[in-house]
Amino acid sequence: MLNIVIFGAPGSGKGTQSELLINKYGLHHISTGEIFRQEMSNGSKLGKLAESYIQKGHLVPDSLVIEMLEEVVEKNAATNGFIFDGFPRTLSQGESLCAMLKKHGKKIDIVISLEVVEEELVDRLLKRGQAMGRVDDNRETIESRLHVYNNQTVPLKEYYQSLGVLREVNGMGTVDEIFERIIAEVESS
Repeated sequence: MLNIVIFGAPGSGKGTQSELLINKYGLHHISTGEIFRQEMSNGSKLGKLAESYIQKGHLVPDSLVIEMLEEVVEKNAATNGFIFDGFPRTLSQGESLCAMLKKHGKKIDIVISLEVVEEELVDRLLKRGQAMGRVDDNRETIESRLHVYNNQTVPLKEYYQSLGVLREVNGMGTVDEIFERIIAEVESS
């Protein structure tokens, strides 16, 4: 079993690289962003609550996210492993995820941190917003999301570094170049 956390600032390429990792290793993809967008489009209670936070560039409360993730892990226990895309985002979420996985006899094997300069992130997100019509990809929300990421998510690096599972990967270049760097880290861990 291979359990991967992939994180980086909004627009760093987590979703794209996650898909490539899923295809290579047969992992079950867990993207809180996709789950929230699906719930929002369905108009569910969770979706409405998530939307109220996301539109302001804030994070959805940990308790809701962990409960949702545990259900996914339980339903897919026989998989080759999981890739957590966009979660955890805070130190407390990282600790909660490790505790939840441990409860199910699992652990995080490697954490990939995609490193991309901020100007590139803003450009990627604005282009994605135009191409996909995503309301959360506008300049004001992007700046808020980057601020939240820098203040709340970056401390995860120290936590995962202390566990010996963090690998920082240059997220600049072509999709294939970035994927080759990620595979080199996964294969050497």
